[in-house]
Amino acid sequence: MTRVAWFQCSAGVAGDMVMSALVDAGADQLAVMDAIGALGVDGWALMFEEVQRCGVRARWANVVVHDQDHPHRPARDVIEMIERAALPDRVRDRAVAVYRALAEVEAAVHGTSPGEVELHEVGAIDSIIDVVGVCAALESLDIEMVTHSPIAVGHGTVTTAHGVFPNPVPAVTGLLERTGAPIIGVDTTMELSTPTGVALMTVLATASGSMPPMTVSATGFGAGSRDTPDRPNVVQVVIGESADAVSHGQLAHEVCTNVDDATGEVLAHTIERLLEVGAFDAWVTPIAMKKGRPAHTVHALCDDARRAEVIDVMLAETGSMGIRSHPVERWPQRRDEIMVDVDGHPVRVKIADHRIKVEFDDAARAAAALSVPVRQVLAAAEALAESNSRRS
Repeated sequence: MTRVAWFQCSAGVAGDMVMSALVDAGADQLAVMDAIGALGVDGWALMFEEVQRCGVRARWANVVVHDQDHPHRPARDVIEMIERAALPDRVRDRAVAVYRALAEVEAAVHGTSPGEVELHEVGAIDSIIDVVGVCAALESLDIEMVTHSPIAVGHGTVTTAHGVFPNPVPAVTGLLERTGAPIIGVDTTMELSTPTGVALMTVLATASGSMPPMTVSATGFGAGSRDTPDRPNVVQVVIGESADAVSHGQLAHEVCTNVDDATGEVLAHTIERLLEVGAFDAWVTPIAMKKGRPAHTVHALCDDARRAEVIDVMLAETGSMGIRSHPVERWPQRRDEIMVDVDGHPVRVKIADHRIKVEFDDAARAAAALSVPVRQVLAAAEALAESNSRRS
């Protein structure tokens, strides 16, 4: 069973609304506070209050920041703050992934690098509280999969730290473009969806659209600050368990580049380095470039939290002049890993519902030590694993 959180964003989405919806659905408030406190930032207070929004009972995250004249923070400072904090791994990875995505779209808007771009609204302490608080609330509820409905956006203009911008603001449209997330237009000049809220949805979600098949265990409503007369200004979250692991893939990114001047040794080394920094998989395919030049495409599959590192390694190791990336869905199958003993030599074996796979490097080492063909060790290890699986 997979724990799923589906967010209804038909009235828009903002970071504080997502956080309060999760708390309303049962997330541990103390766990949320502890995670935010681990950032080591003073001068804030957070209270969750019950409110009404157009007749709907909801919870509102009242974030009070004592120093409103906060300094602008470069994206690298925000990311370092989160990485230094004593947070659970999944909370840290999710929060960093959100801020890396925000840094990339803000850098594209302002024509600078992601590390140097100044984060104004999204770099304020209340936005950092929202991001880390949401990730901590998801962890408290043990949410493995995030999905969301089409995201509502308004029209007209909004006032930001940089001046008057079109609604939705460029950071929001940039996030929507890079992920292909669905939207719906609403006839209002309100800023329905903020960069922080859209980043939380598009980065953390593995799918979008209608509610996935699940057994519902909890629901919650997170309120925005305004009480609009025509529609409840809330984000709804529906939490449940889904056994349908095939119909909803996990969102990942395929990063790739074409190279025509790298040796086989360099390409093999690049694959090893990409796997070392957290790529799910890495591979090379032969291609023909212009004028019939033989070349290769280097590919890496990774999640959003590792994409920046994967890009850095690919650029450094291949010497390429450019990288491309696109979102993909992946369906990793549940598997267990056990250790079997083949004549005194440990060999790892992966067991899934549809197959048993012996770790070849372990089998090769055992075969060399035993002076037997590797296929003999592979067969023995697979038989031992199958016998172990039947007993369990």
